[in-house]
Amino acid sequence: MAPAIIGTGFGRTGTDSMREALEILGFGPCHHMRSLLDDEAHKAAWRRMKVARDRGKPGPDWSELLGGFGACVDWPSAAYWPELIEVYPDAKVLLTWRSPESWWESFEKTILPFVRQGAEDPDPEPGSDLLSSWVFNAGLDRESCIAAYEANVAKVLSTVPEDRLLVHKIGDGWEPLCAFLGVPIPDRPYPRTNSAASFAEEVSRREAGSASGS
Repeated sequence: MAPAIIGTGFGRTGTDSMREALEILGFGPCHHMRSLLDDEAHKAAWRRMKVARDRGKPGPDWSELLGGFGACVDWPSAAYWPELIEVYPDAKVLLTWRSPESWWESFEKTILPFVRQGAEDPDPEPGSDLLSSWVFNAGLDRESCIAAYEANVAKVLSTVPEDRLLVHKIGDGWEPLCAFLGVPIPDRPYPRTNSAASFAEEVSRREAGSASGS
């Protein structure tokens, strides 16, 4: 199996809700940052790829990292979307979107602390390392992060053909997504997952589990 859908949007643009939506629609499993959290071998494979790229070596073998997934959204895969849309030319492309200001407000409360921690950690998690050194390499202040967000959106819009791309805004729900993918609208609400509050709860749960296992 190869991804039939490639997500290009930054985290905190409804990517976790989109992950669940795509799985409901039959395009799962959907790769997401969550895919690394509970799978040490998978996390290590992404780390090896990142290190190799940093050293100027070729790769990766995308079938190792994304084989078996029907779709991919969120980081880390979203950082490589220009390459992935070439590797998988038949895949449709999604840009999950929210206004830059509302994205920053959510990002600052949730992911940014981990990115800043990763920038200082000699052995960072692959996700935080990727974001601090590649995605937000111009800086982790508000202005620099919003500029990176807007640049990514502009690059997607200027690169991906219109007939291959769906810009899915938070709140758009099932109708445009299902029309784009050519599937029926499910008889259930569009998912609403991973709010800032639930993100904090998940972090606390994982930290508690890590502490109890140490």
